[in-house]
Amino acid sequence: MDRRTLLTAALAAPLAPAVLLTMPSSARARPQASGSSRPPGRTDWRVQDSEGQDAIAFLAPLSGRELYTRYYAEDVAAFAPRLPEAVRRAVPALWQTAEDDGFGLFSPNLNTILSHADRDATLDDMIAALADPESIVHPTYQAGPYWDQKDWDWFVRHAPETRTILEAMKTAGFPAWRRERAGAALEAGLTMLRAALPAFDIIKVEEKLTGRTFDPRIDITLLQFSKPHGIKVHGQRFLQSADYDVGLTVRIAAHELLHPPVPMDGPTALAALAVLERDPLIPRIVREHDPRFGYTTLEGVLNEDLCQALDQTVSEVLGVARNPADRWRTQDDGMHVLAAGLYGLLREDRWSREGGSIEAWLADAVRRGRLAPEVLHPVAARVLERPVDRLWPLAPDA
Repeated sequence: MDRRTLLTAALAAPLAPAVLLTMPSSARARPQASGSSRPPGRTDWRVQDSEGQDAIAFLAPLSGRELYTRYYAEDVAAFAPRLPEAVRRAVPALWQTAEDDGFGLFSPNLNTILSHADRDATLDDMIAALADPESIVHPTYQAGPYWDQKDWDWFVRHAPETRTILEAMKTAGFPAWRRERAGAALEAGLTMLRAALPAFDIIKVEEKLTGRTFDPRIDITLLQFSKPHGIKVHGQRFLQSADYDVGLTVRIAAHELLHPPVPMDGPTALAALAVLERDPLIPRIVREHDPRFGYTTLEGVLNEDLCQALDQTVSEVLGVARNPADRWRTQDDGMHVLAAGLYGLLREDRWSREGGSIEAWLADAVRRGRLAPEVLHPVAARVLERPVDRLWPLAPDA
């Protein structure tokens, strides 16, 4: 599954690093039903939890990977002995098969595909979806922006063994065990976010700063076992840890709603890419940065970094932003120089106040030569508080 990966720590205050796994999505408005109600403002925040999605997420620590056991070693020690030995062996084997076959990180990608099921609130919902994926999952998944035939074929091929694992978790009492282990934390997270999020009219701000129209509804699904991932799934829905605070929740949503910021195969993006291809620095960052951060094409970097520039502006309007220099100085080894440059240009144009079509703004920047290195690099240097001739890679003491 071709998914972008970024460190949520870049969006956060000093929290434990969290990897945000998402798929690009262009949000479009859907008509609001007559007589429906929602909180004042443009944004309709919905916050809930999901036993079913948490069961899928818990397969990650059950895989034994250190990325997950650093957070959930005690939970694995408490629950794994309840499972048959064959199931305990099957989870890491299935995870490795997913990586070897190009499906990627098993649990997050399974979270995404199964979010297209009719229901995913309970473990029984997940077991039912895996028993009949063609009827329950396939129609919505195929019709959506995440559709991938190869991933679907892999998912269907391994659905029976995945279902066997979940059935063993049910027999071992996962639903009751999860309530015992996590019920208080989940309830606290639900209560806090339901009270706090209505104050953040993120849809209104994003519509002003992009010139696009978004569905007003944002769904936040809290999980106990999702660290270090936050996952953008079907629609405008996010799976995240129950202990993420309101600022981080808003910043994640502000970023992920924007993908893609402009049509990446349209004339504006292609014109911007043609300019950036001639830049002596940006293509070198694409080629030479650590590939575990993702963004391995110039198109991917433009997509991501324009979203980062915009989400920084959105977060500032909403009062939850980090300092941009602190954010980008070391995020992903400091590779998001383009984000800093684009943000600096938006700041020069007082975009947070003026707003408008971001696609028209980018086209104008191309026409006026503002993406040329002699303009873009000094702007990025001012934002990053780095010398213009040492924008990347970072000096050892940066």
